[in-house]
Amino acid sequence: MPLHFPGDLVRAQREWLAVYRQLALPRPRHTIALRRRLQDLSGQVLWHPFWSTPPGRIPAARVELRRLAHRQERRGTRAA
Repeated sequence: MPLHFPGDLVRAQREWLAVYRQLALPRPRHTIALRRRLQDLSGQVLWHPFWSTPPGRIPAARVELRRLAHRQERRGTRAA
């Protein structure tokens, strides 16, 4: 049974991936701002209320969220 993640959680995870990629570039610009944004997004993902629900307590849910975000980026979609 596939998990249904809240849209704001998926958006935060996708943005986290995008910021992380920017920081991984050789000689990224605006490093301090990117690191701060990455920390903020990490908090949004980590402390999202979804993780206190029964579906969020499934150990593999965090991995599935990352996989979903990667799939959506490859397809260029936004929907959760």
